[in-house]
Amino acid sequence: MKLSRIVLGGATALTACGVLGTVSPAALASSSLALGWTRQAPPTRPPARQGAAVAYDAATGNVVMFGGIGHFSRLFGATWTWDGSNWTRQAPATHPSAREGAAMAYDPATGNIVLFGGLGGHNRLSDATWTWDGSSWTRQTPATSPPPREAAAMAYDPVTGNIVMFGGQVRHGVSGDTWTWDGSNWTQQTPATSPSARSGAAMAYDNATGNIVMFGGFGLSSTTWIWDGSTWTRQTPTAHPSARVGAGMAYDAATGNIVLFGGLAAHGVPSSGTWTWDGSTWTRQTPTTHPSARGYTAMAYDAAAGNVVLFGGLGPHSLDKDTWIWG
Repeated sequence: MKLSRIVLGGATALTACGVLGTVSPAALASSSLALGWTRQAPPTRPPARQGAAVAYDAATGNVVMFGGIGHFSRLFGATWTWDGSNWTRQAPATHPSAREGAAMAYDPATGNIVLFGGLGGHNRLSDATWTWDGSSWTRQTPATSPPPREAAAMAYDPVTGNIVMFGGQVRHGVSGDTWTWDGSNWTQQTPATSPSARSGAAMAYDNATGNIVMFGGFGLSSTTWIWDGSTWTRQTPTAHPSARVGAGMAYDAATGNIVLFGGLAAHGVPSSGTWTWDGSTWTRQTPTTHPSARGYTAMAYDAAAGNVVLFGGLGPHSLDKDTWIWG
């Protein structure tokens, strides 16, 4: 079976870029076992929420989560970190204002997490860029910046060394623009082909193919697109997840596949489906245990633990505050 070769190659390549950190031998060895979801019971956990921004911080070995919206439309401005077994609330002196729907990704070139945009109080869209260095937030002042937006899709592209951001909800509708962040400035790209405008799409870098993968989004899209560093190309897999918005997605270095969970389908109905992308094909997984149906969940790959971590989201009747791992 070629899985072990892909796992070792993927772990090595991304470790060199500083994206995933070190994948533990235990995680690699366990990749031959049956995959599934396991609910965690951390002593401390954040309040229930949806629309939080999340990314793995390779510099500290923790998953970082910021913001989101909770019960009674309460916006959060707190920073939480996951160390593989527990959540810890951080107390930086400076931080972004409370918001939901911000885009976030780790930039190994600077060793910082980058956060952009989001929807704050009084339904005010943000165009601010912030960076997290493991202990403090710093507002950046780039010469060029994308228009204010929320629910944009974002991922780091180690091939070009840039963070890529697509779409999002803007002041007068939905955007279909592509932007890259080089560590100090934003640049709008002009690809020959591009997906239709959308917000709430799921995005992750696929180390097995060296492309960024984007799925779904507002307008209930069921299309899969890849970004090769200069243009977008639509994929036509035989099978794929149904149209949805707000799905969680992350690259799983332990298996060499992208994992997608949940999302909101037609009429806002949450999904509990788990799908994996191997670079050309989507496969529906049937784990015995899985999180309840939800959308706008926070999901990232925890390289230190060697598994995907998922938190919260919007369920059929309420917000969730449970933590799950896939691996």
